[in-house]
Amino acid sequence: MTLPFSPVTDSALDDLHRRLAATRRPLLARAAGWERGADADFLARLLDSWRERYDWRAHEARILDLPWETVGSGDRALHLVHQRAAADAPVVVLLHGWPDSVLRFERVLPLLEDLNVVVPALPGFPFSHESARPGMTTTAMASLVTDATRALGYGRYVVSGGDVGADVAEQLAAMHPDRVAALHLTNVSPLHAVFADRSALGAEELAYLDTAAAWQRAEGGYIAQQSTKPHTLAPALADSPAGLGAWICEKLWSWSHIPFEEEVLLTWISVYWFTNTIGTSFTPYAEVAPPVPYVATPTVLSAFSHDTKPAPRCFASRFVNVREFIEHENGGHFAAWEQPLHYAEDLRRAVGLADW
Repeated sequence: MTLPFSPVTDSALDDLHRRLAATRRPLLARAAGWERGADADFLARLLDSWRERYDWRAHEARILDLPWETVGSGDRALHLVHQRAAADAPVVVLLHGWPDSVLRFERVLPLLEDLNVVVPALPGFPFSHESARPGMTTTAMASLVTDATRALGYGRYVVSGGDVGADVAEQLAAMHPDRVAALHLTNVSPLHAVFADRSALGAEELAYLDTAAAWQRAEGGYIAQQSTKPHTLAPALADSPAGLGAWICEKLWSWSHIPFEEEVLLTWISVYWFTNTIGTSFTPYAEVAPPVPYVATPTVLSAFSHDTKPAPRCFASRFVNVREFIEHENGGHFAAWEQPLHYAEDLRRAVGLADW
């Protein structure tokens, strides 16, 4: 087993604790709860817990105990979690998004022990920082994932993903229809809404685009910054655990339906801190690959009602071959973590659709 990172040194932990102790709280015009971003009081309590009570070593041991492998080398290296089953068992590839990591799928892995499961740490994200480089679009990520599955000996598989992972999944299926037997997505690429021809859309689709545009105006400021001036933002977040914590926890809080436990919040933030990957995780926002016009691969689309902007079936079907559209009353953007049972069930539907 090849580990994705070396255990964090004691000096790195001490440095984090010193920075947390020296946090300077900002002056704010007024108390606003979560209305204007991270709630100041919530964040203060979270930072106190990070310094005083959170046990990184326990979570580090659990993460390092995952079945890690590394394929490729240099800037083509990809670390991945590889949960093996029988040699002839179906293969599924799970693709995470932002601002998370392979840890999005920790609760799903025990539910898929009869399948061969590959969970790549996408380039530039926690655990695959060595492969961060200019030009790392979702198309380039899909190429690395293809190389990884080939190196593992898998010729055909189902791909499942959301957020950035959904973009990579669509690119992968378009590039290699001979390899991708089926898709399971929690969203279609948001770029479809950006490039959609409104004159060709029906009333329900136009209403969806208006809803997505309203969400973008209210919640999409992070996209504007990460896509246009990421190198202005990255130094602040890489240097300040308070800043990094605010940037990530606000998204985890506002995009999820079930509140994340404090230990989970701090672990997901910590992996960005210790791998110093917040800046490189912005790359797919700043270096955008054009969306795939249409993917013919049979697709199961899981619509979790509390996701950021779930698309209706009629709109999604313009871009992917939706065979099953499953609506869930509960669950948000991080469905694999929030609703692992439903996520696994829907993934198995995609496995059932696949022509092996």
